[in-house]
Amino acid sequence: MAKTLAQIQAQIDKLKVQREALLAKDMAGVVAKIKSAIAHYGLTAEDLGLGAKRVPTPGARVAVQAPAAKGIVQKKAGAAASKPAGKKPAGVIKFGDAAGNQWTGNGQRPGWFKAALAAGKTADDLRVKPAA
Repeated sequence: MAKTLAQIQAQIDKLKVQREALLAKDMAGVVAKIKSAIAHYGLTAEDLGLGAKRVPTPGARVAVQAPAAKGIVQKKAGAAASKPAGKKPAGVIKFGDAAGNQWTGNGQRPGWFKAALAAGKTADDLRVKPAA
């Protein structure tokens, strides 16, 4: 006997509810283990990298550094004079306006640049003049 589409959809909905219940149970166990480890080692939010002053934008991924083991000395910030891996050097500013907006000319045109062009300015009008 073949199932109807409605029967299959009902089965899918029932399985989704079961999935959510199992996931919630698993997460509760994980949270309990984490809380136990935090209490055992006396960790703080700062130790876990959660004491950040900057609030990330919604949906943004946040990288959390593993805390150093107790008793291990870490290098002070700024001890190494090298630039962070993956960071590109700042570009040379090629365009700007009286409001202080600046653009290197790389990537998408910023909103202020598009608005200035729509208002009748040309790219040459917005080009930053080299210092003499």
